[in-house]
Amino acid sequence: MSFRHYFSLLLLPSTLAACGNSNGDLTTRDGASADSTVVAESTPAGLVPTDADGAMNDGPARSGGVAVATTSDTGAANREPNELGRIMIIEYHLIGDKNSTYERERGQFRRDLQMLYDRGFRPVTMQQVMDGTMDLPRGISPVVVTFDDASPSQFRYIEKNGELEIDPTSGLGIWLDFARTHPEWKNRAVFCMLSGAAAGRSFFGEKGIEGQKSEWRHKKVRFLHEQGFELCNHTLWHANLGKYGDAMVQEQIARGVMAIDSAVPGYKVRTFALPLGVWPRNRALAYKGSWTDPKSGRTVSYDFDAVLEVAGGPARGPNDPAFKVPGNFNRIEVIGDAIERSINQLEKAGQRYVSDGDPNRIARPAASTSDSP
Repeated sequence: MSFRHYFSLLLLPSTLAACGNSNGDLTTRDGASADSTVVAESTPAGLVPTDADGAMNDGPARSGGVAVATTSDTGAANREPNELGRIMIIEYHLIGDKNSTYERERGQFRRDLQMLYDRGFRPVTMQQVMDGTMDLPRGISPVVVTFDDASPSQFRYIEKNGELEIDPTSGLGIWLDFARTHPEWKNRAVFCMLSGAAAGRSFFGEKGIEGQKSEWRHKKVRFLHEQGFELCNHTLWHANLGKYGDAMVQEQIARGVMAIDSAVPGYKVRTFALPLGVWPRNRALAYKGSWTDPKSGRTVSYDFDAVLEVAGGPARGPNDPAFKVPGNFNRIEVIGDAIERSINQLEKAGQRYVSDGDPNRIARPAASTSDSP
């Protein structure tokens, strides 16, 4: 089935018309009509908002005592809010020297970020999507950026005179540099990590592979958490879960959760990415299960809210009547011009999620193509 054909099947049904009124007015989450009030996106505790040149500013603009979310995107005012739309969850693997099915050339990766930014997208985590706390400025769309496998190419250290620096050519180094010059681009990617795979796919490198030391692994995971990124499980060593019985499936998943807990004690892992996009034969075990370590007798349990597919196109947004948690979510593999094609098709179908700037209300466009059969 072609992507275009698949996408046409994803158009929201006419029942979505009940979520807004016939004039395209805003609707509160309890269904009452309301006029538009734009509310600020909160600044993380301990951080002072800065202008693009790094100078401190006074934070969000205010109108009548109400914080107003602002954006530097000059095109935002021309985008009609549609909070019934779909969301892109894009998927990267290696960030390296060339473009291929599982690798994105580092210069192209930065251009991807710039293209997303220029077209009015800002990063959010899966946790924000599931909790409905994206809180974006009016005219802006969310995008979930996921990184699978935890390779050194995504997060690499350089050791200089006993000090560790993030390699500016790694995926994280490029992301952080981009964020420094684009203040609205926050640290909200999702890292779906392996903790015991080969070729350095073990919390971003070990045993000298690509110059990475094993003792740096937990430090990297802690850094991601402290910076606001979401930690996601991808199993222990990328097992094809469809090949194994229930016991092995639960061990692979639970040991991934256990490894994350070893790096960030008490962290609640809510998102799980299926290796190869393959479900276990007992699909329920992708969401919930447990495993007991035969050596220590410790039982490790997991209970995920989101299971990420490997592909499938744009995902349902949190205001879609069919959205559910726990649930599985489609992704878009970043191959060739997949991101731009997906944006174009979302816009053509009238299915791009666009925020109205008010986290307490749901906006629906006046002439929504979701009413089409």
